[in-house]
Amino acid sequence: MQDKLLSIGEVAVLLNVSIDTLRRWDFAGRLPTFRSGPRGHRFYRQSDIDHFLLEVDIIARNWVEVVQASEPNPDMYCQSRDVFQARLEKFQSKLSSVAPIEIVSLITAVAGEIGNNSFDHNLGNWPDIPGIFFAYSIRNRKVALADRGQGILTTLKRVRTNLKSSDEAIKVAFTETISGRYPEARGNGLKFVRSIIVKNPFTLYYQTGNADLYLKQGDDDLAIHQAKTSISGCLAIIHFEAVA
Repeated sequence: MQDKLLSIGEVAVLLNVSIDTLRRWDFAGRLPTFRSGPRGHRFYRQSDIDHFLLEVDIIARNWVEVVQASEPNPDMYCQSRDVFQARLEKFQSKLSSVAPIEIVSLITAVAGEIGNNSFDHNLGNWPDIPGIFFAYSIRNRKVALADRGQGILTTLKRVRTNLKSSDEAIKVAFTETISGRYPEARGNGLKFVRSIIVKNPFTLYYQTGNADLYLKQGDDDLAIHQAKTSISGCLAIIHFEAVA
């Protein structure tokens, strides 16, 4: 069957990005296009777009980095905690068909903890778009979550007024039990996430502000670095090993 062709405008809507962004991606070779017609208009093959949509980490990063964003594609947007929980259950069900129950439980727990943190610590204080980005590709073994919230530094400074940078805030959030009360409990949740990642065949990329963390199985220490770009909220990419 012949591959369907899409215009640049149609693709902009599908990927929730601007036409100018798509032109930059074309110039950088990030998303394949070809020219057709007397004016050399850009066209995209549906199969290329379908493949790109599997790269949920790229879509999440594009959304959280852009200065002025709109709501993500409805299939990847959880405006409320109830929507997030329903989609998390759907993800758990899909993953259960291809993965052992212990893997399913752990991945779901990590994603649930990160997503719930976003709602717990931004409720009523979302800078622009409320809710979170949540998408996954079981084929690529990736889960992506992102929010355009206040970020960990702002959250933890309410009780740790001496914190001065995002890298300090990440370290505290992933290593120290702060309190059982909100908003301080955010650090407790990410400490739980760390305990799962380091004991299992998973990896986690986590960014807040201008600092990021890469965590994998067996890591005793935290590898925190200066991020290439700065974001106001948080971005998390979970990757798990191949499943039977």
